[in-house]
Amino acid sequence: MAKTFEKAVTGFNHNIKHKGKVYHVQTEDSGVNNPHIITHLFVGGNILASKKTSYADILNAENLAEVVRELMEEQHKEMLRNLINGVYDNYESTVRSYQPGQLATDAEMAAQPKLPQAPVQQPRPPTPPPPPAVAPASLLPPEVAAARALKEKPRINEVGVETLFGEDLISEKSLDEVILSYLASEGEPS
Repeated sequence: MAKTFEKAVTGFNHNIKHKGKVYHVQTEDSGVNNPHIITHLFVGGNILASKKTSYADILNAENLAEVVRELMEEQHKEMLRNLINGVYDNYESTVRSYQPGQLATDAEMAAQPKLPQAPVQQPRPPTPPPPPAVAPASLLPPEVAAARALKEKPRINEVGVETLFGEDLISEKSLDEVILSYLASEGEPS
């Protein structure tokens, strides 16, 4: 009986610089439920080329995962070879592509088509939020129930936020000193 694999074979990703642009080649397997290998060539976030190959005809292969991996490698290498050999040099993208870290210039931003603006509606007066529904303690997550049961309520810290953290416990002692102090007081009665 033929062995099958349940999950898709892990794919490949490569960035390659060619003629001053960084291209990204990505190959992935869709798994036995959708037996396809797909390779995309990206430049500036746009797909420049794609290749999709079905392997439905070999699903009963004894070592399917290894065969699919070899097919993926060959398809990935083919896309890389085509890129290096100039197959995609004359492909022009209709969308401006950017290299990693490159931002659009002010002139490019001004030249972009503007989306129509929705008509401005008069703001409605805000409706007060409904009072919070208090869930029974049995339905609350344990950490919420524990927080509500605290005897000491949260304090407002220096930036005006409620906090349960001990900002007042910060000291100039090193971690070693704090640990030794704790261990030394562990045997003492409180």
